[in-house]
Amino acid sequence: MPVADLLLTNADIRTMDPARPRAGPLAVGGGRILAVGDDALALRGPETVVRDLGGATVLPGLADVHNHHAVAGRTELFELSVSTQAGLEEILDAVAAHASGLPEDAWVTGGAWASTLMPVLNRASVRRRLDEAAGGRPVMLAEDSRHNRWANTRALELAGITAETVPGDGGVVMLDPETGEPSGVLLESAGIPVEQAFAAGGGLTARQHREASRRGIEILGSYGITAFQDAAVSLEILGALRDLDTAGELDAWVVSSLTVNDQIFGYELVGEGLVARGEEFRTEHHRPDFVKIFLDGTPPARTAAFLEPYLPDDAHGDCYRGATTMPPEELEGWLRRVASAGLSAKIHCTGDGSARLVLDTVERLRAEGFDRARFHVAHGQFLADEDIPRLASLGVDADISPFIWFPGVIPEAIAAVLPPERAARMQPNRALLDAGAVLAGGSDWPVSESPNPWEAIQGLVTRADPLGRVPGTLWPEQAITLDEAVTAFTIGAVTAMGLAAETGTLEPGKSADFTVLDRDPWAVPADELVRTRSLETWFAGRRVFDRASSCTG
Repeated sequence: MPVADLLLTNADIRTMDPARPRAGPLAVGGGRILAVGDDALALRGPETVVRDLGGATVLPGLADVHNHHAVAGRTELFELSVSTQAGLEEILDAVAAHASGLPEDAWVTGGAWASTLMPVLNRASVRRRLDEAAGGRPVMLAEDSRHNRWANTRALELAGITAETVPGDGGVVMLDPETGEPSGVLLESAGIPVEQAFAAGGGLTARQHREASRRGIEILGSYGITAFQDAAVSLEILGALRDLDTAGELDAWVVSSLTVNDQIFGYELVGEGLVARGEEFRTEHHRPDFVKIFLDGTPPARTAAFLEPYLPDDAHGDCYRGATTMPPEELEGWLRRVASAGLSAKIHCTGDGSARLVLDTVERLRAEGFDRARFHVAHGQFLADEDIPRLASLGVDADISPFIWFPGVIPEAIAAVLPPERAARMQPNRALLDAGAVLAGGSDWPVSESPNPWEAIQGLVTRADPLGRVPGTLWPEQAITLDEAVTAFTIGAVTAMGLAAETGTLEPGKSADFTVLDRDPWAVPADELVRTRSLETWFAGRRVFDRASSCTG
């Protein structure tokens, strides 16, 4: 009989295992769960560490199916961080303060400005104010979706961008409507030359990439997250994750999505070349098991693909529906090659037209016998009613991120470009669950300002802004229960990532990944769920976060 290294007693163990949702003691040994319930007591030995948790609630380690952990870590450690609530004057003041501590030729990078500011920023006169704030240094700031950029004059010069520039597919160099000059606002792939100019000017070192990943994972751990999927990785991020795990310093299960088509990041290697190298970076806790395909852009920039038109505007007319980044035959070719290679795919779809194309394509692949690959409709905030049941029948997972199932900046920006009756019908989570789809919770952090799952969980339950910044609710009929919301951020997310055999529930044999909470979420009002905090986070049987000795989170 094994002997436990750790025994948790006097705890409310919420296993998230439907066969045994609540249990008593929990025994851990060799980084795995040995027993749950009274059987755990028999595994106590002379060296066992016994923890009386005083009745605290314990959950499996939480999971995030969609984030950009290294981008978030980079922003915190090396870049300017701006709230999406900030107005133009606040952004300019922040740039000036940040730039004052940099060398004269250093880049000012970071974000994120609110997509609702796009009309304000789309002026050459405002670009020149950004020049002044930065003291002539090049500036590149990401918008809240991280798909679009605002660059100043020096950054445009270094990138070679002028009014005559023809950007890559899906890209738009926004021009001042009065002067015809580039305003500095760059949509989708139009921002890649600026990213490349920044990289050519130095970018990050390998050590900084490791520090960025480490910091991102540390922040996730402070919220109880022990498994996540990075939704679009570069060669440098893959290397950082491999090096951290090889050194015994990777404190979470990580599933990487190998970037197929780069609309926004400016990665040096994407597509076939990156996918071919994925296996070089596989380690015990890092699994490069997915590819990432950007199939459209974002609704506020009118780069998402819809079945019905946007609101009319001068640039697009009355019947513009957006477009996908690749034709149907190219998407089908990619998904067939991915499935044949034993990989899965996360596909960015923010319009119902792109989601329809994914479902049509997967339907053909399933009919050919490709039944093992997982496919994620990433974001999926807009789905045609008739397509919702197809996710379940085709085994397509609903990656519900970012946190746009309650009122906020992004829903406001979407409401400015879509008819009101369509903009109000966003994120049909109740309907997806009722249809039998796998609902997998994600943050899309740093698109969301925080990866805190309890913000998301409260929003899923109430359909209201958990931070109280924006009044009202967003399609309240699509609210789900607390049990269903927590499931989305535990077993739902890890199932979608292909990690259900390792984590997501507290069952014997699984990795000892759990978080100790400061309250019982099932005993507080729904509008107070966001106050829930992780006191401790454990991954593979070792404590990776302790609030009592940490200022993180």
